[in-house]
Amino acid sequence: QVQLVESGGGLVQPGGSLRLSCAASGSIFRTYIMRWYRQAPGKPRELVAGITSGGITNYADSVKGRFTISRDNAKNTVYLQMNSLKPEDTAVYYCHAETVTFVSWGQGTQVTVSS
Repeated sequence: QVQLVESGGGLVQPGGSLRLSCAASGSIFRTYIMRWYRQAPGKPRELVAGITSGGITNYADSVKGRFTISRDNAKNTVYLQMNSLKPEDTAVYYCHAETVTFVSWGQGTQVTVSS
């Protein structure tokens, strides 16, 4: 069973930055497709960003140009660098891993953007 543990959330002012981390178990992390989702109160969970084993990335239109997803396979960790944060970015952010045979979710980390 693959475990995912998010960290790095917190309270920031509009225009600020945060870097989220997701540490994964497993010896074949480099093969996982990794994604970040988020869910704001009263709204559906949405895909924020994804990165393939080959480093190909994609982003939701709402975060393009502001967020960057990356991975360090030697550390079994995926990151989400969030810049120019807006109040509408406030949500619980979840790490997600996918292979041919399983999907795994982290417990989530709270990001709050407020003055």
